[in-house]
Amino acid sequence: MAKVSHDSETPALGQQVISVCAFIHHNFNGVEKLFMPKRAATKKFMPDVFEIPGGHVDYGEDIVEGLKREIKEELEMTVTVGDPFAAFTYLNEVKGSHSIEVIYFATFNEPVENIKTNPEDHSEFKWFSEEEFEDMLSEGKPADGQEVPYIKKGFAILRGESLEM
Repeated sequence: MAKVSHDSETPALGQQVISVCAFIHHNFNGVEKLFMPKRAATKKFMPDVFEIPGGHVDYGEDIVEGLKREIKEELEMTVTVGDPFAAFTYLNEVKGSHSIEVIYFATFNEPVENIKTNPEDHSEFKWFSEEEFEDMLSEGKPADGQEVPYIKKGFAILRGESLEM
């Protein structure tokens, strides 16, 4: 599937961009884990950073359909999209834009063994339990700092807790 040119590096000076991401979780032997691909080292915006997958919503595109499209383009997988649970904004200095990001819970429809990453987008991926995610952060390994509190919120919701932001 061809990628659309609306990515984190295509100039959009002074524009507002809507981004959508998937908190893709899977239960491995009783342990909920979060899927996080690592951005390719060649990326100008956040290279070598673990992130929750997603991308930009095209003009006029339904936000959930945009999320499904992005996951299909980047991972050759389909997802069932659940409820949105977080939204935040940030400035993308590389793109020159202001982004609004919405995060949804999601699960893969196909077996997780079928995940394929495009080396232009991601160098690898890992499944993180909440503890493994915290360990990664404490070891100083890169994770998108802006998403960190919302990833923690996603784990808390999966545990049945409510967490105000």
